[in-house]
This record gives sequence, C-alpha cells and structure tokens, in this order.
Amino acid sequence: MKMIIAAIGAASLVTAPALAKGCLKGAAMGGVAGHFVGRGHAVAGAAIGCAVGHHRAKVAARKQAAAEKAQAQVKH
Repeated sequence: MKMIIAAIGAASLVTAPALAKGCLKGAAMGGVAGHFVGRGHAVAGAAIGCAVGHHRAKVAARKQAAAEKAQAQVKH
C-alpha cells in the first residue's frame, strides 16, 4: 500500500499540472494492477498507467474540440 501511495505521489510531482490530466487516475489504476501482478511491479504499473491515462485524456480532449468545432460550423 505504501508503494502505491508513493508512486501516485511521485507521478504527481514529476508531471506539471497542465500535463497531469488522466495521469493520476491512470497511475492509481496501474499501481493497483501492478501490485497484484507481483512484488515490485506497483511502481512500474503506476508509471505505465500514468502514460496511458494521459494519452487517453489527450485523445478525448481532441475529440471534444473537434466536435465543438463541427457544432460551431453548423450554427453559422
């Protein structure tokens, strides 16, 4: 449990607040998954989860921006 908390804390310190979208949620999920995989994998799981969570948040933001742009073009 201490490893998971440390990994989440480290992930939040390493990334800038503007880049942290999705990172904390992904790190938490990855840390838990890594914990159940085996000894010492919680930190690796948190790091990978952070990267995946950030990527998914970035893709979702792009889709939302494209939808808003399309909706704005329809109004005009």
